[in-house]
Amino acid sequence: MLSLPQMEIAAIQTHGLTRRFGALTAVEDVTLSVAPGQFFGFLGPNGAGKSTTIKMLTGLLEPSAGTMSILGQPFVAGALDLKRQIGVVPEGMALIGRLTAPEYLRFVGRMYGLDRDTVNRRTEDLLQFMQLDNERRKLVTDFSHGMQKKLALAAAVIHGPKVLFLDEPFEGVDAVASGMLKTMLQGMIQRGATIFLTTHVLEIVERLCSHVAIIHQGRLVANGSIEDLRAGVASSLPGTEGNQRLTLEEIFLSIVGANGQEPAQELSWLT
Repeated sequence: MLSLPQMEIAAIQTHGLTRRFGALTAVEDVTLSVAPGQFFGFLGPNGAGKSTTIKMLTGLLEPSAGTMSILGQPFVAGALDLKRQIGVVPEGMALIGRLTAPEYLRFVGRMYGLDRDTVNRRTEDLLQFMQLDNERRKLVTDFSHGMQKKLALAAAVIHGPKVLFLDEPFEGVDAVASGMLKTMLQGMIQRGATIFLTTHVLEIVERLCSHVAIIHQGRLVANGSIEDLRAGVASSLPGTEGNQRLTLEEIFLSIVGANGQEPAQELSWLT
């Protein structure tokens, strides 16, 4: 008797995901699937619906319609066990400013259900890795924006999540820290974690991600591997040579339609 290969369960899956705010539809009918171990880039212009999608996928917003699952299980607002398997750096970071960095990391670790010894050990490891060890007495509210980003990422990974959601994690982070964080994230991928990243820095996506989806005006307009999108866009552009390698920025601008827009009005007083 022949045995069929077992189908891989998606790490993140949505079907018809929609979110409305009154008359405004911020996200409409988004259907996508992210395989386990993928570094997935979720791109779009400002106001396209990226952060709203992440908030739904992490339980911060209830969808108006559609379904979603994480690690093969339906994800609803009360799915506590699933929430313990994901990490998130949200758009506004949502840190507790009147705590120190060690206090905050210990609080988050305990909320994820880690025992006290594990929390203490991982807190020290993360403070050193994020180069925050010398700032252990300073309140989080007195941290620079870049330091707060590093602390938010440390809190998002302290429990060893299987799925990590990152909303603009490199914004305000210096080049040295950015390189360190990229190395950490790539290490997580190698160990089988799945990362869902939104950022406006397309060079970072091109370097880190294998697959991307592009959302525009609340609707998904592209979804696939970067190489597949590159081939599809190159074949549709007149005058593009077969050996020309389009950048992700060129792919993005072509798909969201920026190339067909009228030139921006010039400011005469700046020339």
